[in-house]
Amino acid sequence: MTVVVVSYNGGDWLDRCLGALLGDARPRMPFEVVVVDNGSDGPTRAVLERWSSQVRVHYSDENLGFGRACNLGVSLSAAPRIVLLNPDAVVRPGCIEALDHALDRYPRAGIVGGRTLRPDGALEPSSCWGGPTLWSLFCFAVGLSTALRGSRLFDPESLGSWPRDTEREVDIVTGCLLAIERTTWDRLGGFDGRFFMYGEDADLSLRARAMGFRPRITPAAVAVHAVGASSDRKANKNQLLMTGKATLARGLWAGPRARVALAMLVTGVVVRALGELVMRVQQPAWRPLIADRTWTRGWSG
Repeated sequence: MTVVVVSYNGGDWLDRCLGALLGDARPRMPFEVVVVDNGSDGPTRAVLERWSSQVRVHYSDENLGFGRACNLGVSLSAAPRIVLLNPDAVVRPGCIEALDHALDRYPRAGIVGGRTLRPDGALEPSSCWGGPTLWSLFCFAVGLSTALRGSRLFDPESLGSWPRDTEREVDIVTGCLLAIERTTWDRLGGFDGRFFMYGEDADLSLRARAMGFRPRITPAAVAVHAVGASSDRKANKNQLLMTGKATLARGLWAGPRARVALAMLVTGVVVRALGELVMRVQQPAWRPLIADRTWTRGWSG
Protein backbone atom coordinates (compact mmCIF):
# COMPACT_ATOMS: atom_id res chain seq x y z
CA MET A 1 0.00 0.00 0.00
CA THR A 2 1.26 3.47 -0.89
CA VAL A 3 -0.26 6.63 0.61
CA VAL A 4 0.19 9.60 -1.72
CA VAL A 5 0.01 13.10 -0.26
CA VAL A 6 0.23 16.25 -2.39
CA SER A 7 1.35 19.27 -0.39
CA TYR A 8 1.03 22.96 -1.17
CA ASN A 9 1.69 25.24 1.79
CA GLY A 10 -0.45 24.59 4.89
CA GLY A 11 2.54 23.25 6.81
CA ASP A 12 0.74 22.95 10.15
CA TRP A 13 -1.94 20.64 8.77
CA LEU A 14 0.61 18.69 6.76
CA ASP A 15 2.55 18.08 9.96
CA ARG A 16 -0.62 16.77 11.65
CA CYS A 17 -1.42 14.62 8.62
CA LEU A 18 1.98 12.92 8.60
CA GLY A 19 2.08 12.77 12.40
CA ALA A 20 -1.14 10.74 12.51
CA LEU A 21 -0.25 8.55 9.56
CA LEU A 22 3.14 7.68 11.03
CA GLY A 23 2.08 7.81 14.68
CA ASP A 24 -1.11 6.87 16.51
CA ALA A 25 -2.97 5.97 13.30
CA ARG A 26 -0.08 4.12 11.70
CA PRO A 27 -1.47 1.25 9.60
CA ARG A 28 -0.81 -2.27 10.86
CA MET A 29 0.29 -3.37 7.42
CA PRO A 30 3.24 -2.75 5.10
CA PHE A 31 2.95 0.72 3.60
CA GLU A 32 4.94 3.70 2.41
CA VAL A 33 4.20 7.41 2.19
CA VAL A 34 5.02 9.41 -0.93
CA VAL A 35 4.71 13.21 -0.73
CA VAL A 36 4.77 15.36 -3.85
CA ASP A 37 5.34 18.98 -2.90
CA ASN A 38 3.93 21.54 -5.33
CA GLY A 39 6.45 24.32 -4.75
CA SER A 40 5.40 25.11 -1.18
CA ASP A 41 6.71 27.93 1.00
CA GLY A 42 9.68 27.64 3.34
CA PRO A 43 7.76 26.61 6.49
CA THR A 44 6.05 23.75 4.66
CA ARG A 45 9.34 22.52 3.24
CA ALA A 46 10.78 22.64 6.74
CA VAL A 47 7.98 20.30 7.86
CA LEU A 48 8.84 17.91 5.05
CA GLU A 49 12.52 17.99 5.97
CA ARG A 50 11.59 16.87 9.49
CA TRP A 51 9.68 13.88 8.11
CA SER A 52 12.10 13.09 5.28
CA SER A 53 13.58 10.05 7.05
CA GLN A 54 10.13 8.38 7.14
CA VAL A 55 8.51 9.51 3.91
CA ARG A 56 9.58 9.73 0.30
CA VAL A 57 9.45 13.33 -0.85
CA HIS A 58 9.52 14.65 -4.39
CA TYR A 59 9.98 18.41 -4.62
CA SER A 60 8.54 20.27 -7.58
CA ASP A 61 9.70 23.79 -8.36
CA GLU A 62 6.23 24.66 -9.64
CA ASN A 63 2.63 23.96 -8.71
CA LEU A 64 1.71 21.01 -10.92
CA GLY A 65 -1.87 21.01 -9.67
CA PHE A 66 -3.47 18.32 -7.57
CA GLY A 67 -4.26 15.80 -10.30
CA ARG A 68 -0.89 15.86 -12.05
CA ALA A 69 0.96 15.73 -8.74
CA CYS A 70 -1.10 12.69 -7.69
CA ASN A 71 -0.28 11.02 -10.99
CA LEU A 72 3.40 11.67 -10.34
CA GLY A 73 3.18 10.35 -6.79
CA VAL A 74 1.50 7.14 -7.92
CA SER A 75 4.15 6.66 -10.62
CA LEU A 76 6.86 6.72 -7.94
CA SER A 77 5.45 3.56 -6.36
CA ALA A 78 4.75 0.02 -7.51
CA ALA A 79 2.31 -0.87 -4.72
CA PRO A 80 -0.83 -2.79 -5.77
CA ARG A 81 -3.08 -0.35 -3.91
CA ILE A 82 -2.98 3.42 -3.57
CA VAL A 83 -4.52 5.78 -1.02
CA LEU A 84 -4.77 9.45 -1.93
CA LEU A 85 -4.81 11.61 1.19
CA ASN A 86 -5.15 15.36 1.44
CA PRO A 87 -2.47 17.15 3.48
CA ASP A 88 -5.27 18.73 5.54
CA ALA A 89 -6.75 15.32 6.40
CA VAL A 90 -5.80 13.57 9.65
CA VAL A 91 -6.63 9.87 9.62
CA ARG A 92 -8.05 8.18 12.68
CA PRO A 93 -6.65 4.79 13.85
CA GLY A 94 -7.77 1.99 11.57
CA CYS A 95 -8.61 4.29 8.65
CA ILE A 96 -6.12 2.91 6.13
CA GLU A 97 -6.85 -0.69 7.13
CA ALA A 98 -10.59 -0.07 6.68
CA LEU A 99 -10.05 1.18 3.15
CA ASP A 100 -7.88 -1.84 2.39
CA HIS A 101 -10.47 -4.26 3.81
CA ALA A 102 -13.26 -2.59 1.82
CA LEU A 103 -11.34 -3.11 -1.40
CA ASP A 104 -11.05 -6.78 -0.42
CA ARG A 105 -14.76 -7.14 0.36
CA TYR A 106 -15.99 -5.27 -2.71
CA PRO A 107 -13.74 -6.15 -5.65
CA ARG A 108 -16.11 -4.45 -8.09
CA ALA A 109 -15.85 -1.17 -6.22
CA GLY A 110 -12.47 -0.30 -7.71
CA ILE A 111 -12.51 2.93 -5.67
CA VAL A 112 -13.34 3.30 -1.97
CA GLY A 113 -13.67 6.40 0.21
CA GLY A 114 -14.35 7.03 3.88
CA ARG A 115 -16.15 9.28 6.33
CA THR A 116 -14.70 12.73 6.99
CA LEU A 117 -15.29 14.94 10.02
CA ARG A 118 -14.67 18.61 10.67
CA PRO A 119 -12.08 19.55 13.30
CA ASP A 120 -14.92 20.08 15.81
CA GLY A 121 -16.11 16.50 15.27
CA ALA A 122 -19.15 17.32 13.17
CA LEU A 123 -19.77 15.49 9.91
CA GLU A 124 -17.91 16.91 6.92
CA PRO A 125 -20.00 15.43 4.09
CA SER A 126 -17.73 16.13 1.13
CA SER A 127 -16.03 12.72 1.19
CA CYS A 128 -18.47 11.74 -1.58
CA TRP A 129 -21.04 13.25 -3.91
CA GLY A 130 -23.76 12.37 -6.35
CA GLY A 131 -22.90 12.90 -9.97
CA PRO A 132 -23.91 16.12 -11.71
CA THR A 133 -27.02 16.09 -13.88
CA LEU A 134 -28.86 18.81 -15.76
CA TRP A 135 -31.42 18.74 -12.92
CA SER A 136 -28.76 19.26 -10.24
CA LEU A 137 -27.29 22.11 -12.29
CA PHE A 138 -30.75 23.67 -12.64
CA CYS A 139 -31.13 23.53 -8.86
CA PHE A 140 -27.76 25.28 -8.55
CA ALA A 141 -28.77 27.87 -11.15
CA VAL A 142 -31.93 28.97 -9.35
CA GLY A 143 -30.45 28.71 -5.86
CA LEU A 144 -32.45 25.69 -4.69
CA SER A 145 -29.35 23.68 -3.82
CA THR A 146 -28.30 26.47 -1.45
CA ALA A 147 -31.71 27.40 -0.04
CA LEU A 148 -32.61 23.73 0.51
CA ARG A 149 -29.15 22.39 1.22
CA GLY A 150 -29.18 18.67 1.94
CA SER A 151 -32.49 18.06 0.17
CA ARG A 152 -32.44 14.80 -1.74
CA LEU A 153 -34.63 16.36 -4.44
CA PHE A 154 -33.33 19.92 -4.71
CA ASP A 155 -29.69 19.35 -3.72
CA PRO A 156 -29.18 15.89 -5.20
CA GLU A 157 -25.39 16.02 -5.45
CA SER A 158 -25.23 16.27 -1.64
CA LEU A 159 -26.85 12.81 -1.37
CA GLY A 160 -29.50 14.14 0.99
CA SER A 161 -29.13 13.92 4.75
CA TRP A 162 -27.23 10.62 4.73
CA PRO A 163 -24.60 11.01 7.49
CA ARG A 164 -22.05 8.75 5.76
CA ASP A 165 -22.41 6.22 8.58
CA THR A 166 -23.33 3.22 6.42
CA GLU A 167 -21.65 1.51 3.51
CA ARG A 168 -23.10 2.67 0.24
CA GLU A 169 -22.33 2.90 -3.46
CA VAL A 170 -21.76 6.48 -4.57
CA ASP A 171 -21.17 8.26 -7.85
CA ILE A 172 -18.11 10.20 -6.72
CA VAL A 173 -15.42 9.55 -4.10
CA THR A 174 -13.44 12.71 -3.45
CA GLY A 175 -9.68 12.82 -3.59
CA CYS A 176 -9.22 13.90 0.03
CA LEU A 177 -9.49 10.24 1.10
CA LEU A 178 -9.57 7.80 -1.79
CA ALA A 179 -8.30 4.23 -2.07
CA ILE A 180 -7.95 2.58 -5.45
CA GLU A 181 -6.58 -0.61 -6.92
CA ARG A 182 -3.54 0.09 -9.09
CA THR A 183 -5.08 -2.03 -11.83
CA THR A 184 -8.11 0.26 -11.78
CA TRP A 185 -5.90 3.36 -11.71
CA ASP A 186 -3.91 2.10 -14.68
CA ARG A 187 -7.03 1.21 -16.67
CA LEU A 188 -8.37 4.71 -16.08
CA GLY A 189 -5.02 6.34 -16.82
CA GLY A 190 -5.07 8.11 -13.45
CA PHE A 191 -6.40 11.63 -13.15
CA ASP A 192 -7.11 13.55 -16.33
CA GLY A 193 -4.20 15.99 -16.60
CA ARG A 194 -6.47 18.76 -17.89
CA PHE A 195 -7.81 19.30 -14.38
CA PHE A 196 -5.50 21.52 -12.36
CA MET A 197 -7.57 21.37 -9.19
CA TYR A 198 -11.18 20.39 -8.37
CA GLY A 199 -13.18 18.03 -10.56
CA GLU A 200 -10.46 15.49 -11.28
CA ASP A 201 -11.81 13.10 -8.64
CA ALA A 202 -15.36 13.41 -9.98
CA ASP A 203 -14.10 12.71 -13.48
CA LEU A 204 -12.11 9.68 -12.26
CA SER A 205 -15.06 8.21 -10.36
CA LEU A 206 -17.53 8.75 -13.18
CA ARG A 207 -15.15 7.18 -15.70
CA ALA A 208 -14.76 4.22 -13.33
CA ARG A 209 -18.54 3.80 -13.15
CA ALA A 210 -18.73 3.94 -16.94
CA MET A 211 -16.29 1.00 -17.00
CA GLY A 212 -18.54 -1.01 -14.69
CA PHE A 213 -16.93 -0.28 -11.32
CA ARG A 214 -19.08 0.68 -8.34
CA PRO A 215 -17.25 3.18 -6.09
CA ARG A 216 -18.39 3.16 -2.49
CA ILE A 217 -17.93 4.60 0.99
CA THR A 218 -17.00 2.70 4.15
CA PRO A 219 -17.76 4.54 7.41
CA ALA A 220 -15.01 2.59 9.22
CA ALA A 221 -12.39 4.74 7.45
CA VAL A 222 -12.51 8.05 9.32
CA ALA A 223 -10.40 11.18 8.89
CA VAL A 224 -10.64 14.75 10.17
CA HIS A 225 -10.63 17.08 7.19
CA ALA A 226 -9.95 20.81 7.35
CA VAL A 227 -11.61 21.69 4.05
CA GLY A 228 -9.73 24.21 1.95
CA ALA A 229 -6.71 24.62 4.23
CA SER A 230 -4.61 25.35 1.13
CA SER A 231 -7.09 27.90 -0.30
CA ASP A 232 -6.44 31.34 1.12
CA ARG A 233 -9.57 33.19 -0.03
CA LYS A 234 -13.14 32.06 -0.63
CA ALA A 235 -13.28 33.88 -3.98
CA ASN A 236 -10.09 32.15 -5.13
CA LYS A 237 -11.49 28.78 -4.09
CA ASN A 238 -14.75 29.44 -5.93
CA GLN A 239 -12.81 30.36 -9.07
CA LEU A 240 -10.95 27.04 -8.91
CA LEU A 241 -14.10 25.09 -8.01
CA MET A 242 -16.17 26.54 -10.85
CA THR A 243 -13.34 26.02 -13.34
CA GLY A 244 -13.37 22.36 -12.34
CA LYS A 245 -17.16 22.17 -12.70
CA ALA A 246 -17.00 23.76 -16.14
CA THR A 247 -14.31 21.29 -17.24
CA LEU A 248 -16.37 18.37 -15.95
CA ALA A 249 -19.50 19.63 -17.71
CA ARG A 250 -17.64 19.96 -21.00
CA GLY A 251 -16.39 16.39 -20.59
CA LEU A 252 -19.75 14.88 -19.66
CA TRP A 253 -21.87 16.54 -22.32
CA ALA A 254 -21.50 17.87 -25.83
CA GLY A 255 -23.39 20.21 -28.13
CA PRO A 256 -26.60 21.82 -26.80
CA ARG A 257 -26.50 19.87 -23.50
CA ALA A 258 -23.03 21.20 -22.73
CA ARG A 259 -24.10 24.75 -23.55
CA VAL A 260 -27.15 24.41 -21.30
CA ALA A 261 -24.99 23.03 -18.48
CA LEU A 262 -22.52 25.91 -18.73
CA ALA A 263 -25.34 28.45 -18.92
CA MET A 264 -26.78 27.08 -15.69
CA LEU A 265 -23.39 27.27 -13.97
CA VAL A 266 -23.13 30.93 -15.03
CA THR A 267 -26.69 31.62 -13.88
CA GLY A 268 -25.95 30.08 -10.49
CA VAL A 269 -22.93 32.34 -10.06
CA VAL A 270 -25.00 35.41 -11.04
CA VAL A 271 -27.76 34.50 -8.58
CA ARG A 272 -25.25 34.20 -5.73
CA ALA A 273 -23.47 37.40 -6.74
CA LEU A 274 -26.79 39.27 -6.68
CA GLY A 275 -27.42 37.86 -3.22
CA GLU A 276 -24.09 39.30 -2.08
CA LEU A 277 -25.09 42.71 -3.45
CA VAL A 278 -28.44 42.62 -1.67
CA MET A 279 -26.79 41.51 1.59
CA ARG A 280 -23.98 44.08 1.10
CA VAL A 281 -21.29 41.49 1.60
CA GLN A 282 -17.98 43.29 2.12
CA GLN A 283 -15.75 40.48 0.84
CA PRO A 284 -17.75 38.89 -1.96
CA ALA A 285 -16.95 35.32 -2.95
CA TRP A 286 -19.07 35.19 -6.13
CA ARG A 287 -19.01 38.67 -7.68
CA PRO A 288 -15.38 38.35 -8.81
CA LEU A 289 -16.43 35.37 -10.94
CA ILE A 290 -18.69 37.64 -12.97
CA ALA A 291 -15.92 40.15 -13.64
CA ASP A 292 -13.56 37.35 -14.65
CA ARG A 293 -15.42 34.62 -16.50
CA THR A 294 -12.38 32.73 -17.75
CA TRP A 295 -13.52 29.88 -15.49
CA THR A 296 -16.29 29.08 -17.98
CA ARG A 297 -13.66 27.80 -20.42
CA GLY A 298 -12.56 25.17 -17.92
CA TRP A 299 -9.01 23.96 -17.43
CA SER A 300 -7.10 24.10 -20.68
CA GLY A 301 -4.72 21.30 -19.68
